Amino acid sequence: MKKTILFVVAVIAGWLLAGVGQAADMEVLGVTFPGQKVIAGKTLTLNGVAYRKAFGIIKVYAVGLYLENPTQDANQVIESEQVKHLYFHYLTRKATVKRLQEGFIEAFVRCNPPELVERHHDEMMTYAGWLDKDMKPGLTSSSTYLPGQGITLEYQGEIKGTIPGAEFAQMYYRYNFGEKADRKIRQGLLGNR
Repeated sequence: MKKTILFVVAVIAGWLLAGVGQAADMEVLGVTFPGQKVIAGKTLTLNGVAYRKAFGIIKVYAVGLYLENPTQDANQVIESEQVKHLYFHYLTRKATVKRLQEGFIEAFVRCNPPELVERHHDEMMTYAGWLDKDMKPGLTSSSTYLPGQGITLEYQGEIKGTIPGAEFAQMYYRYNFGEKADRKIRQGLLGNR
């Protein structure tokens, strides 16, 4: 009897310990995001997931945020010097080049101080210019920030380029996580769905 109880306790402890350090996969609008990704040699954890709808009915994309050091603090996401990765999975054919570029510029300008927008106008336009193909269901894009390097856009499987420096990257994350960013997306990516 004693051996049986010890065996059961050992099995339960093993199950519990097996889950330690493993982030759970998350699903949103039929898109599953793995609990972890390895990027630039670092294991990132899925911090949260969200989705964007247009006009309340058109499912535009599902998105997941991966961080080295998960947090529910928007300022930490914006300002921290860690590897950060946003992964977008598109769900519509209505995300045209024009809408993507105009939407990016509008939100980027709205969510950042005017003096920073003026200072980084050329970088903003370069990044917007990389959104150069219509999105369709199943296509993806991702942005990855590497400290000391900058933010890199991968769009439909193609590396478009890197905008160097931390300041532009902070502006990019402010447009996703700042006070004027879309509240539902920000909350979902911060793990507050």
